[in-house]
Amino acid sequence: QVKLVESGGGLVQAGGSLRLSCAASGSIVSFNAMAWYRQAPGKQRELVAVRRSGGSTNYADSVKGRFTISIDNAKNTVYLQMNSLKPEDTAVYYCAADFPGGPRDRFGSWGQGTQVTVSS
Repeated sequence: QVKLVESGGGLVQAGGSLRLSCAASGSIVSFNAMAWYRQAPGKQRELVAVRRSGGSTNYADSVKGRFTISIDNAKNTVYLQMNSLKPEDTAVYYCAADFPGGPRDRFGSWGQGTQVTVSS
């Protein structure tokens, strides 16, 4: 029902910045929460950032102070601004949505992922 499409990934040098975008088919403002996850080779998928209805946000300790999740209601798009990138940030990044009518114990919709590679 809800479709998410990520974009903006690519290759960037350490210390650089990148902004990921996630366009949603549903209305983001009606969602319970939007989140960014990432998965590096050989590692579990981890929660990077989450924005809940009401505007509260949380970040993984590893990215706090460097990454920012935000939403543009007019464009119905969620962003992940990534600054001061490190090689350890290299991963496939996924957008996820928790929406009314979806699963109660997990994010119900996922994007296809976008590759972020940070070179040293």
